[in-house]
Parts: sequence; structure tokens; C-alpha cells
Amino acid sequence: MFNDIGPLELVTLVVLAVLVFGPEKLPKMIQDVTRTIRKIREFSESAKADIREELGPEFKDFEFEDLNPKTFIRKQLDNDELGLKEIRNGFDLKKEMADVTDAVHGRESESSASSSSSSSGSTGGTVDMTKKREKLDQDERPPFDADAT
Repeated sequence: MFNDIGPLELVTLVVLAVLVFGPEKLPKMIQDVTRTIRKIREFSESAKADIREELGPEFKDFEFEDLNPKTFIRKQLDNDELGLKEIRNGFDLKKEMADVTDAVHGRESESSASSSSSSSGSTGGTVDMTKKREKLDQDERPPFDADAT
């Protein structure tokens, strides 16, 4: 419930409570607060039990935490009926990125080298991705380059 309160903040709250309520009233206040929290929890549990009873036996596995959208989506993604884990594990992003950078730099990657050596009918050429300066006519203006300005 209070996962984000640090030890220094907790000590500050205790000192503040002692100063506000005084050492005589503080134990009674703590008892009243814990009794109220306990009653709220009991009321909440009884309301959940009543709702489960009204829904019937087909909703016996229903959890109220499933109503939270994040929990619902996480639970559905963990359910591997669609084979999503196999698809997710089938992607090797590091290998894909290495292939792309090799293609951009004009090097032949390992996977394309093995595929081009295995297929005898392929041309084996690489695509030249470098910018080359085209010659302009005498009256022609150079193209506008927005990055240069």
C-alpha cells in the first residue's frame, strides 16, 4: 500500500503524528485507524463474495483484479493460445540490424553470404547506397537541400 514511502519519510510521519496528537492520544488513534481499515476490508470482501455469488458458478474463477486494463492485457498476452511467444522468440533484432548495417555499408552479411553461395542463379551484386554527385547543365541550378540550410 505504501511502497513509495522511504524510511526517512516514515520517521517524519511518526514524529509529526506524535507532535499533532500527543503521546497520550496516539495509541488510541492508531487503534481507531486500524479498526477502521479492518472494517473496510471486511466490507470489501463481503461485497466481492456477494457479487461472485450473484454471478453464478460460471464466474467462479473471476478475479476483480482482472478489471484493471493492464492486468487484463498482461493475462491475455501470457495466455499462449495464439503462439505469440513463438512469434516473439522468432525475431532476432540484433541479427536483423546487423544485416541492415552491412547492407548500408556495402558489406555482405553472413546470412546473405550463405544464401548467395547456396543459390547458383543469383547475381550476387550489392546495392550502392552512397550519394553520388550528378553533373548539372550550365544553366541548371543545384537542388535545394533543406538539411544544409
